Amino acid sequence: MARSGIDVLVIGAGVSGITTALRLAERGHRVLIRARELPHESTSCAAGALWGPVVAEHERVTEWSDETLEAFRTLAAHPEAGVRLVQGLEASHTGMAPPVWLRDLPDLTLADPATLPAGYLSGWRYTAPIVDMPVYLTYLVLRAKDAGVQIEQGEAASLTEVPAGFDVLVNCTGADARALVPDPEVVPVRGQLVVVENPGIDEFFADAEDAAEMTYFLPHGDRMVLGSTAHPARTDRAWDPALAERIVARCAEVRPELAGARVLDHRVGFRPTRSRVRVEREAIPGGHLVHNYGHGGGGVSLSWGCASAAADLVEAP
Repeated sequence: MARSGIDVLVIGAGVSGITTALRLAERGHRVLIRARELPHESTSCAAGALWGPVVAEHERVTEWSDETLEAFRTLAAHPEAGVRLVQGLEASHTGMAPPVWLRDLPDLTLADPATLPAGYLSGWRYTAPIVDMPVYLTYLVLRAKDAGVQIEQGEAASLTEVPAGFDVLVNCTGADARALVPDPEVVPVRGQLVVVENPGIDEFFADAEDAAEMTYFLPHGDRMVLGSTAHPARTDRAWDPALAERIVARCAEVRPELAGARVLDHRVGFRPTRSRVRVEREAIPGGHLVHNYGHGGGGVSLSWGCASAAADLVEAP
C-alpha cells in the first residue's frame, strides 16, 4: 500500500511537472511546484501535441504511451481539457511501415499509395488524440490546484539536496536538466510552429520520418498548428520568418488551401532530447531525488505514464 502524506517539491511546470504533481496530489501527497517558467511560458505550451512517443527511447515507452493514450481518450469527453480524438494520415517518403506504437489502434489502416500526396511512398490512417496545449495546460493547472498543488515561480539553485520542509525532490526540468543536473546527454532541439486560421480541414497530417524540417498540420477547431523543425544547434527563441514561410509552404503542398490561411501566431520551443528517457531515483542529502525528463518529442505523449512511474518512485520505500 502506498505511503501517504509525503511532502514533495517538483521543479518544472511544463506538462511533465504538472502531470507528475497532479498524480502525487491525487494519491494524497502534499506538492509544491517551483519553476522559472510558469506553464504557459514553458516549451510544453509550444508543442504541436499529436499523440505518439517520437524521439523517445526507453524499454517502458510503449507502456507509458499506452497509459497516456487511455488518459487522453478519457479527457476527450471533457471539452474544457482541450483534447480531441482526430482521424488523419501519416505518410512516409521512404516506404516505411507504421511504427509499433500504432499497431494496436482499432482503426489503423494502410493507405492506397495512389491516394498519397506527391513524394510519399507509404502511409496509414488512424485516430489519435490531438492536444491543444494552451487550453490543456490551463485545464491541468486548475485540476492540480483543485487537488491541492501549489505553484510558485522561482529558480532552483541546484538538485544536490532536498530543501528543508520536503521529503522528496522531483526533477521535471526538461531541457534545463542539461545545466541543472548537470546532464550533458540532454540536447535542446529547437522546434518552430505556425498557427493559422483553419480553412476547413478536419484531419491531421504528419510526416513519418524525423527530419530537420518536417511537415505536419493539426486541426484545433478554427485554428491549425503547422510544423515543424528540429534544429539541435539553434538556441534562439525568436521565430524565424524564413522557417515560418517554409513550414507554410510544405503544408500547402499537402493541402493547398493552407497557402492563403491567415497567420495567427508563431511558436518556438526546445525538445529535451536524450539518448534515453530518464525516470529514476537517487538518494541525496535530505531525502530522495526523482528524475522525470529527457522525453524528446514525446513529452506530451508519455506524460501520464511517466508521471505514474515517477510517483511510484516517490512512494518507494
